[in-house]
Amino acid sequence: MTGDDPREESASGEPTTGEPLTDGGAAGADDVALDPWGSSSVSDYRNLFEEFGIEEFDEVLEEVPNPHYLMRRGVIFGHRDYRPVAEALQNDEPAAVLSGFMPTGDPHIGHKLVFDEIIWHQQQGADAYGLIADLEANSARGMSWAEIDEHARDYLLSLLALGFDPEEGELYRQSTNRELQDLAFELGAEANFSEFQAIYGFDGETDVSHMQSVVTQMADILYPQLEEPKPTVIPVGPDQDPHVRLARDLAERMRFFKVSEAYASFELEPDERALVAEFYERLEPEAFDDDQLRCVHVAEALEETPLSELEVDADTLRSVLTKLEEAGMEPVRPRTRFFDRRATDEAFDALIDAIDGEKRVYESHVDAFEIDRAAAEALAREVEVDTGGYGFQPPSSVYHRFMTGLTGGKMSSSIPASHISLLDDPEDGYDKVKAATTGGRETAEEQREKGGKADECPVYELYAYLLAGDDDEFAKRVYDECVGGERLCGDCKEQAAQLMKEFLAEHQEKREEVADLLEQADIELESPRRR
Repeated sequence: MTGDDPREESASGEPTTGEPLTDGGAAGADDVALDPWGSSSVSDYRNLFEEFGIEEFDEVLEEVPNPHYLMRRGVIFGHRDYRPVAEALQNDEPAAVLSGFMPTGDPHIGHKLVFDEIIWHQQQGADAYGLIADLEANSARGMSWAEIDEHARDYLLSLLALGFDPEEGELYRQSTNRELQDLAFELGAEANFSEFQAIYGFDGETDVSHMQSVVTQMADILYPQLEEPKPTVIPVGPDQDPHVRLARDLAERMRFFKVSEAYASFELEPDERALVAEFYERLEPEAFDDDQLRCVHVAEALEETPLSELEVDADTLRSVLTKLEEAGMEPVRPRTRFFDRRATDEAFDALIDAIDGEKRVYESHVDAFEIDRAAAEALAREVEVDTGGYGFQPPSSVYHRFMTGLTGGKMSSSIPASHISLLDDPEDGYDKVKAATTGGRETAEEQREKGGKADECPVYELYAYLLAGDDDEFAKRVYDECVGGERLCGDCKEQAAQLMKEFLAEHQEKREEVADLLEQADIELESPRRR
């Protein structure tokens, strides 16, 4: 899990709206193949909503206090379960943000997106964590520890120069954080090779260190919750989503209890439960000459209902009928179920004592009849933490668009002309922008007549992602002037080049100013593995 893969790639896509900045001007290649170590790319970000369950960030934007300009402009385009984080920030409740950086080259303007996201969340009150993914760099990329140390220092200096507060946040490297490694060991007991094979395509040639680095990244994602469970967001590119999904699964597997709804003593699958719930609401006990609705009554009603009228398949119906008929005269009553997933005996007993009102205790679960689902979730987490468990909340994530390379196609650390390093000489940054590909027309006359293609322009991306800063009016003006034919590419690139030159000069000056701050920070700048 690193905030921005150094080999991110994208290409031009079709504009989705006449309004500026809604898609940041960035798109990608055609395949939707999310590979954390490959050159994942996305041509139509809508596919991510359909195929991977990523939600559109616009749907939660109004719930975010003081949204960052990357959020307002659609550069941050998607999220996974971000609402708990937004709610915590709104209510000044505990929350956290974490992202990591694999030090395989110089930090560049693509990485700045993640730096900004971490810093913004910290400024909104979240506990902030920035990590150096040195174990991943060594195992997955084969980098030497000397190379890692050199690049790690550069990433950390830029993070501090952009505003990260090390006194209010935490910086660490994977290889020297023992708490992290201990957590990774525990998480490893809940994962298996078949799972890694399915998610990452690992095979018999994959070395064990690479597999171990995955578990370490899972520990990174859950690390902010070691002291207490709290909403935690991981800002990443969409190529890192496999890590987020696995971490969410592992967070659930580490929980002592699973809380669900139930209608009888036996377990139902989600589709089965929905069917029983529907008939519980529909049926009246009096219709069966009984003062209680019983399992056999529901079974009878289901058998009399044509399958075409039920929103389940034949196998699901058959399974539900079998369970209901076996339960016989047991009453059908809604209840909240606490299922023992991996609780200690102490925790299970403590849970039983903590549940007020009517309850029934079974060997592996407890049914409670006077507590709703939300309160039950809170109670289960409280009991778990009090009896030595983690109580992890599933981590959230936000996804930003990949930046297009200045020469078109992918932005790559291995292609100097395609990106601007945060360490580039300001004059070199100026020259790279001046030489960048644009979304302009063939001639100035055609540009004036038809307008430019801002949504397909790497230079416009620079304004949207970086150069316009927090000034939405300026970014909108650049867009409107481009698509309206008033702005020609030469003048536009000249302005962008000057702004980039100023940004790099200012950033590098700040890097020098925070050098002492980095030396004082609680992070080892030289890996003990070098010695």
